[in-house]
Amino acid sequence: MKLLISNDDGIYALGVRTLANTLAEAGHDVFVVCPDRERSATGHGLTLHQPIRAEPIESIFHPKIQAWACSGTPSDCVKLALWALLDTPPDLVLSGINQGANLGTDILYSGTVSAAMEGIIERIPSIAFSLTSFTHQDFQVAANFARSLVAQLEREPLPQLILLNVNVPPVPQAEITGVTFTRQGIRRYVDVFEKRVDPRGKTYYWLAGELLEEVEPEPDLHLPQNIPTDVDAIRQNYITVTPLQYNLTCASGLQQLSQRQINFPSGCDR
Repeated sequence: MKLLISNDDGIYALGVRTLANTLAEAGHDVFVVCPDRERSATGHGLTLHQPIRAEPIESIFHPKIQAWACSGTPSDCVKLALWALLDTPPDLVLSGINQGANLGTDILYSGTVSAAMEGIIERIPSIAFSLTSFTHQDFQVAANFARSLVAQLEREPLPQLILLNVNVPPVPQAEITGVTFTRQGIRRYVDVFEKRVDPRGKTYYWLAGELLEEVEPEPDLHLPQNIPTDVDAIRQNYITVTPLQYNLTCASGLQQLSQRQINFPSGCDR
């Protein structure tokens, strides 16, 4: 398959190198376009007010891989690859392997998930991969699963255009409980800003949020309650696979609100 790989940890991150090399060694045609520096938690931001540059990168990837370092965001990387750098569209867009979890509501901030979502917007099936640790450095277990999943999708493509958000626990392969499909959970944080003073006496703030609690999603989302959340399953050392979409319309809210009448005033009182 022809694969486009991006990330938000940057072109020199071990995660993307492990993912790209593993898939190239499996015989896939791999292209890599990543930010030239870490761009974590940038969400789906795009660069609009300055030029975007892409420089070819050699020697750090498998010899068969073509790679570029991009000055933009993760979403910029995928958009630039699809519209300017690649001659033909890829069969899949992959993002990762991220250093750190993308579980529950984390995905709203994630550059990793946003890069994959850009593929979905362009009508290309996409997968985001994350290793749920900020310190664990063995990405090979996650890369091995990516190789297996891509092979399965080559034989049996996804039934519809969706993004698969994959999280892999940071344990040896023998300790993986299994693979399970999950629904998106919720992670709430205490957003604590640490107040500091720079050498010039100016005050600045450093965001240092801490995980407060993991709660069950609202029941009116009409999600099957017998399927575990990604947040819960990862604690049991499952690899979690959560299907996502970019359409954020709340179906139950739309149904309820459509029965109301909202009036627009015909004139203004003076």
